[in-house]
Parts: sequence; C-alpha cells; structure tokens
Amino acid sequence: MAVTDPVDIRLLAALADLGKAAVHELAAKVGMDPREVAYRLVALSGSGLPLLVGVESDPQGLRAAIAGAPPSWANRPPQQFPAPQQFAPPSHPVPQQPAPPMPPPAPGPGPQGVPSGPYNVQGAPSGPYTVQGAPSGPYTVQGAPSGPYNVQGTPSGRYPGPPPRPQFTPPPVPVDPVVSTWGLPQTASWARGDEPARPAGTGKKGKLGEVMETQGLEGEQLTVQLLEVQDPADYLFSAAGYRLEAGERAVVVHTEITNRGSIPFASLPDNYLELLAADGSAIGKAPVSLTSRPPHKIGVKPGETLGGHTVYVLPDATRVVSVRWSPRPEPDERTLTWSIEDQ
Repeated sequence: MAVTDPVDIRLLAALADLGKAAVHELAAKVGMDPREVAYRLVALSGSGLPLLVGVESDPQGLRAAIAGAPPSWANRPPQQFPAPQQFAPPSHPVPQQPAPPMPPPAPGPGPQGVPSGPYNVQGAPSGPYTVQGAPSGPYTVQGAPSGPYNVQGTPSGRYPGPPPRPQFTPPPVPVDPVVSTWGLPQTASWARGDEPARPAGTGKKGKLGEVMETQGLEGEQLTVQLLEVQDPADYLFSAAGYRLEAGERAVVVHTEITNRGSIPFASLPDNYLELLAADGSAIGKAPVSLTSRPPHKIGVKPGETLGGHTVYVLPDATRVVSVRWSPRPEPDERTLTWSIEDQ
C-alpha cells in the first residue's frame, strides 16, 4: 500500500524512528493531538501496513474507575449493527446454458497417430513402432555446428569493458603557518595556558545523585541530575504488560533536567541517555514506557524542571557501571557521566 497523505507520511516516519512508542509520545514528537494520532494509526493499521496499535492500562486503576458505574450498564447488551446485505437466491431455477463442447486437444510434437504407451495399433508390429523416415540416432539439425556457436564479431575472450576514467587529484592546499603551529580554532590547541584542556569526548563526571551543568546544541543552559537507577526492574516491566525473553533483565533510570537559561530546550531529554557496561559498550534505551514510571516529555521551557523515567533491556550477564547523558549521539565536552559502581 502506498501512503499519499503528507500527515500520515510524517506520522509514519516518526514512528519508524522510534520503533515502538505510546500514542501520546508519538503525538508530542510530531506536534499533533493524541486523539487524531490514535485515529490515524488505527486507520493505517487496518489498511495493510505492518503496524500494530496497542493499549496499555493499569488493571486496578481501571476497576476503581468503573466501580461507581450502575450495575445495569455492565449487563447492557452490546450494540447490534445490521448485517451486510446479501443477495437472496432466485425463487425458481434459472435455466443454464449448455457448455460449449471442448475442442479436441492439439496434436503433440511427435508424429500424429503414434501411441505414447505400450498400446498397439491394429496391424502394427508388436515391437516398438518406428516412424518411417525417422533416423535411429539423435536427430541433428542440418547445418548446426557440433561445438559452441560463436556470434560473428564477438571476441572469444572476456569482454574488457570500457576504459577506466582518469581520476582527478586535487592540487595540494597550502597550509597556513598559524594553523600548523597553533591548530584549528575552537580546538584544544587554542586553550589558554592557565586552563588545562579537557580531552575531547570526556565531558563531566560525577556520582549517582549529583547535579551537573552542561549546554544543549543551541546553547541552552541545562542542569541534569541522576536520581535513581533500578537494576533490575523486571517487576515494573512485567506490570506494564511487557515480557522479557530468557536471559534478559530490565533497568529503569530516573533523571531530572532543568533549563537555567532563556533558550527553550526542544529535544527529548533522554534521547541520548545511555547505560555504559563494564566492557565499555553503550546500551540505548528501549522504545517502551511504563505507566507507573512516567517517561520524559519533549521540550523544557526556560526556568522549567522536568523529570522522567527511561527503560532499558539488556542481557542478565551485563554489568552496568555508569549512566551517560549527551545532547547528541557522539559524546563530546557537553557529555555528563555518573558512576554507579560504588552505590
């Protein structure tokens, strides 16, 4: 099925990036009303796209919400919809036109009248019947050579193909003596002598519970705090209706972000919040959210403080040693890392 609605295309593109997300998260990402997003997703799911729309609930909360409803409502029969119209069969038999006779089968490639099996035609010899004039050996077309046929003008060897194009080599660019001596601007080579330069990609480091300051990609003045790491959190994962595979465990991380400047932070606060294993590998968040642990929302206004929970699914044998926050996929000097090994 081809999707032509530009709103549906933008909605499906955002869902393809997330993989799996709640309706309100997807609506916040594309800036739409959650009810319209849910309506469009249900319509697209029924059109044959590889899309499954689900619902997550708190069973106890739902039972408490419907406890005050009148008992008669629970016994009310569901609304009956008219059955689709069907065409009734005719009251009297309709005369059928006789089928036209089938034409006789076309004769096979062999001589007409030659039996295919051991059937013997009257007057034919009891042995194998040989068509008169047919050769006894393999039939060879007259004039065809016995070896491979070569097309006239085609070489017998491998086709060499077109000649290679000459590759363009740019001329060497003269190096500025200032740059060769001091390095490019905005790099560690331009750091002041009284301020030691921090290695690229390290950022700030702290421990669980500490608040650290950093900047966003647009110069936003932010503070991020790692409040809690629940490892394992399998019971929270199962309570939300999800199922872990054998050899997996769930981890839930609670962080809080504050916008101290005047520039709004327009990204998802935990978009690049990762777990770091003992072997140095990074573990990205899972595309799920828990009802009991609300996720982060997109955007932090100036002067606003928001918190949220991030879910991870990883192998049981993986040992998590730290949590890393960054405003972009690759770590840089704005990256924050909290050690949780000593907690």
